[in-house]
Amino acid sequence: MSEAPEVLTEVEDGVLIITMNRPEAKNAMNKAQAEGIAAALDRLDAENDLRCAILTGAGGTFCSGMDLKGFLRGERPSIEGRGFGGMTEWTPNKPVIAAIDGYALAGGMELAMSCDLIVANAGAKFGIPEAKRSLAAAAGGLIKLPRQIPPRIAMELALTGDFIDAKRAYELGFVNRIVDGPALEGAKTLARAVAENGPLALIASKKVIRESHTWSDAEMWQKQAAIVMPVFASEDAREGAAAFAEKRKPNWQGK
Repeated sequence: MSEAPEVLTEVEDGVLIITMNRPEAKNAMNKAQAEGIAAALDRLDAENDLRCAILTGAGGTFCSGMDLKGFLRGERPSIEGRGFGGMTEWTPNKPVIAAIDGYALAGGMELAMSCDLIVANAGAKFGIPEAKRSLAAAAGGLIKLPRQIPPRIAMELALTGDFIDAKRAYELGFVNRIVDGPALEGAKTLARAVAENGPLALIASKKVIRESHTWSDAEMWQKQAAIVMPVFASEDAREGAAAFAEKRKPNWQGK
């Protein structure tokens, strides 16, 4: 595990585990932590042996949002071109899973909604309570959330600032899986299932799902083909077919 104080990283079976490490502040986001997350996600894309990442928080809390003490000092925990926490306005090519224990509030919930998949402990709480402090959920809560859950529910969360629990988040389709134990363990199980698959297929599939909501009916097939046809023509595609025929585990090369 790395020794950077605000963000810890470790690799396990092709999965990069990124841990927000300010437990004394419930992992409230400051500039250094945002920079650490951005650097870790750069590493995710740069290293061929890494298939996906898990973002989690130390001390039983995912992230309580922006560090308000830092905000009062004039600090903004954002990275230019990347957004709050280094990822709300940008995503790496490879999948990212949020593992949520405790609270994912304000910017913490916006970090979660910026990940591709979410695993939550049964006791987790979610919310965008910015309006209670005369702020707004401008790191994605007002834009992304209505695309991920019913818009009227997103409106209610934004206007009341109320929290929802993991069960409600799951019912709304915001959370993929709920676990009784640590969310990280559940996220590792999901990550292993993802990491077993062809790396080029993972990248292409994420890209299409992420981008296709902006495509018109007239262009969607052409745009999808531009992304996925190179996958079909890859060495990994041939390896996948051969491994199936030979009843063995595929040996992916990422090309």
